[in-house]
Amino acid sequence: MSYNITFIPGDGVGPEVTEATRRVLEATGVSFNWDIGTIGEAAQEQYGTLLPGSVLESIRKNRVALKGPVTTPVGSGFRSVNVALRKALGLYACLRPCKTYTGVPSPFKDVDIVVVRENMEDLYSGIEFEKATPDTARLMEFIQQATGEGILSDSGISIKAISETRSQNIIRFAFEYAREYHRRKITAVHKANIMKYSDGLFLSVAREIAAEYSDVEFEDRIVDNMAMQLVQKPRQYDVPVTPNLYGDILSDLCAGLVGGLGMAPGANLGDDIAVFEATHGSAPKNAGMNKVNPMAMMLSGVMMLHHLGENEAADRMETAIAAVITEGKNVTYDLKPDAPENAVGTSQVADAVIEKLRG
Repeated sequence: MSYNITFIPGDGVGPEVTEATRRVLEATGVSFNWDIGTIGEAAQEQYGTLLPGSVLESIRKNRVALKGPVTTPVGSGFRSVNVALRKALGLYACLRPCKTYTGVPSPFKDVDIVVVRENMEDLYSGIEFEKATPDTARLMEFIQQATGEGILSDSGISIKAISETRSQNIIRFAFEYAREYHRRKITAVHKANIMKYSDGLFLSVAREIAAEYSDVEFEDRIVDNMAMQLVQKPRQYDVPVTPNLYGDILSDLCAGLVGGLGMAPGANLGDDIAVFEATHGSAPKNAGMNKVNPMAMMLSGVMMLHHLGENEAADRMETAIAAVITEGKNVTYDLKPDAPENAVGTSQVADAVIEKLRG
């Protein structure tokens, strides 16, 4: 069987890490038909838009995409190409696994956390009001009348909306994920002690749904306490489920526990579409230098193989990546902090992983 996959190289270092990942995926023996798509800066230059409709149609048709990091040009188009892509495709769940591998420089051992982040609302929904505009003034007047609370006239305003519907979607997704992958515990992360009607709703929904899953342990944590707990005792946590903003912040924190963003894969999932991508950005200053760590992208490829049901190939690919890390010879500079002069490049990491796969 051959899988049709939309392949989006991305911007900056994206083409290098996605090409390295493509080579490794093909070395597993799984067959792919790659449908190349362009978004971001390259699409703006070529098509006059950051997010061409043809790419969205390709993803909808193939239902699976492998996507490199993308740069959103400053001052034009969308606030974020990534956010626009997720909204257009209904990718409401963001999965960000953070797992330690032997040989990765980190003071933490045996960390295995999967952050489940809501993707569609909260402060990232893009509902904002600019300082000193008529719309903002009308909103301030309404807030004053409705609550008795005044807002300084030189304020910009962002709306944080958390719905029961989307909270149900992401929390149920987290519990179903825990069941499917035999995870032990869900932790709902919130600030319900202060934001009682938004985060409070999220927590209330989490408690209601948790009662339906007696086979999965459930707890909740206030977000600032959760940040401290993750640093002090990360092995106590398994699957945190969070609103959008907290998930973005905590997934980077968890990436720091396991060696940095070079080791942080990710996936954005809807009901029938999945886009796999590394957590890190496009790092344009490093573009074309054959320098950056491709393992976050490769581990996203492992996630894609599991999603496709190619579990044996996924396990072999992860084992090969882990072996290269443990050996410590053919890794990039971020995994050789004491001897960066002995590091290898992006493509050489792919060569080493392929060699392990072919064993």
